Amino acid sequence: LLWTLHFLKVYSTERVSAIAVKCNEKTFRETVWFMLKGIAKLDNLLIKWENRLIGDSGQRCRVTVDGVDFPIPEPTPFSKKWYSHKFEGAGIRYEIAISIFNGWIVSYNGPFQCGAWPDRKIFKSLLIWKLAHGECVVADRGYKDTRRVCHPDMGTPEQKRAMEVARARHETVNGRLKNWESMKRVFRNNRDKHHLVFRSVLVIEQIKIQNGRPPFQVDPVVDPI
Repeated sequence: LLWTLHFLKVYSTERVSAIAVKCNEKTFRETVWFMLKGIAKLDNLLIKWENRLIGDSGQRCRVTVDGVDFPIPEPTPFSKKWYSHKFEGAGIRYEIAISIFNGWIVSYNGPFQCGAWPDRKIFKSLLIWKLAHGECVVADRGYKDTRRVCHPDMGTPEQKRAMEVARARHETVNGRLKNWESMKRVFRNNRDKHHLVFRSVLVIEQIKIQNGRPPFQVDPVVDPI
């Protein structure tokens, strides 16, 4: 487990990591990816859509939603389908939903090609269909004119402020993911394995949130609809 945490946090080359833990590269590689598969599977136990209801105060907006991009090597041949405007390079995108009431991660969706899948398209592909009757989400202006989405151009000044604070809290969680070098650096492993690293980091951060390290708490958003 410590080898895997070292891999996720430091993301050194296999050669450097193997020297650090005093084993050969093959043993390090096989052990780490075996552990990552096990950690990633915990997402079904920890990241649950129904957890958004814990602390529910009766609001229709129960979660904040945002896309987060992670860099990968430029594909060959070059394709704009992978382009992320956030860091002007190739990337993989995931959608994350966070409960407004408790700050828990309650849903994720991905991976997607950054250029081919804008946030609104990802939202419409799955999460919108998971919402209860009349339920909405809080998101940024990139979701403007999207059904079932409340954004900062809506509502009273107090409601706009509440949504901005909720979105700022969401960004702190996104930032926590990128505190892991395996998420921050260009992903040098097979991109088909990126989801294992992402899901493992998400699981670890969710464990931290549920055990004494939650993001800052916010007041429930007053529905601007």
